[in-house]
Amino acid sequence: MNAGELADTVPVIVGAGPAGLAAAGTLVRAGLRPVVLDEAERPGGQGTRRLTPLIADRSPRLFGSNGASKIAQREAVEDDVLLRCDYRPGSMVWGVFGGKVELLQDGHVSSMAHGPLLLATGAIDRILPLPGWTLPGVYALGGAQVALKRHGCLIGQRTVFAGSSPLLYLAAAQYLRMGAKDIVVLDTTPLNEKIRAAPGMARYSLSTLLRGLSLMAELRRAGVRMLTGVRLDRIVGDERVEAIQFRSRRGPETINCDSVALGHGLRPETQLAELAGAKLEYDPVLRHWFPQADAEGRAGPLLWVAGDSARTAGADGAAVAGKLAALSILKCIGKAPAGVDGQISRLQRRLHGWRAFQRAMSGAFKAHGEGITDLPDDTLLCRCERISLGDVRDVVARLAGPMEVNRLKAVTRCGMGRCQGRYCATALAETLSGLAGKSMKDCGYLHAQAPVRPVPIGTPGEEGA
Repeated sequence: MNAGELADTVPVIVGAGPAGLAAAGTLVRAGLRPVVLDEAERPGGQGTRRLTPLIADRSPRLFGSNGASKIAQREAVEDDVLLRCDYRPGSMVWGVFGGKVELLQDGHVSSMAHGPLLLATGAIDRILPLPGWTLPGVYALGGAQVALKRHGCLIGQRTVFAGSSPLLYLAAAQYLRMGAKDIVVLDTTPLNEKIRAAPGMARYSLSTLLRGLSLMAELRRAGVRMLTGVRLDRIVGDERVEAIQFRSRRGPETINCDSVALGHGLRPETQLAELAGAKLEYDPVLRHWFPQADAEGRAGPLLWVAGDSARTAGADGAAVAGKLAALSILKCIGKAPAGVDGQISRLQRRLHGWRAFQRAMSGAFKAHGEGITDLPDDTLLCRCERISLGDVRDVVARLAGPMEVNRLKAVTRCGMGRCQGRYCATALAETLSGLAGKSMKDCGYLHAQAPVRPVPIGTPGEEGA
């Protein structure tokens, strides 16, 4: 399409988190009415998920009076923007092919032709397995926040927040504020590495670093036990979580608990971008594959990516990336506002700062998986297909020829289950890297396949919008 033809098309945004909402606002202010598709019933994404009405009146308690006021103001602006969009909540995008977005909404599948397409699909928790991680009572860190914010409940009475992620301290503090009394934080990154990373974090966002330190101080004042540099050994239980075993400088230890929130940072949701034609590139610092995109977020002729699915930058950085991508779309369709190049340059500098902060912070919360190959054979890597570490070990030991994760998936079925590898792909690559002595980049990534989310068999179809 040329600029004249594109001027008559409606931009489509997938995702109503910080990036998608910021992009929608920019397009609305330019006089457009973009289509905004989101799988959730309410806007906000994961990091800025809105509270359930069950606990909405406790927002000041959860976020502080000043924080709650700012959140209310932001949500009011977002609601006003969405009123001027073609906003379609509860719309799951399960594929992108041939200039069309494939949807599941209200139990029906449909296709929607798209012009400029912005994918702001966010990220999910990066999970590294250990024995017992599939027991009832084990949640992802994001899942623990969903239970609190969406359902107004805690995941347990005695909760251990474990892994290596800044969300460990945020989620633990939020649980504390909502009445949880028995909390432990087990952080696998040593304290000296956090101290080493702090100057870089302060350089790019001192206020964010100070907020993180204040969370730790809040937990410490409340008597929450926080250990760094631990090695997680096993989650113990017969029918559900009963305890967690780990090693610290003091030696082996067991903590009795009824719930564990587990996470090792974030894993970008890149499947739709790949299906839409984006090429992926490996980031050795963040240890993930991301879509290749230019400085404005453009990843293809009519494709843009923004937010944590494009490159990890946090909620503030995601909003900047969304605005930047929207301005790029406006340039592409010939509807850019006056002074657009200056606006783009300023946003690019801000986005660079947020991404640099995340790269510095990756040293404070290391998400490596070198210890996976030391785990017992019966440790599950793929919970959907019940594939164990021992199964993968056997295949790697006897399989001849080039080894990469897609070949390993074909032989073992690891990654073929309901989640399409969203939770086990990283563990599979880390396992292959350790067993075969290959770099994570050389291990490759599981190629996206539609549907990226399960679509019920026999789902009725309807004519495309």
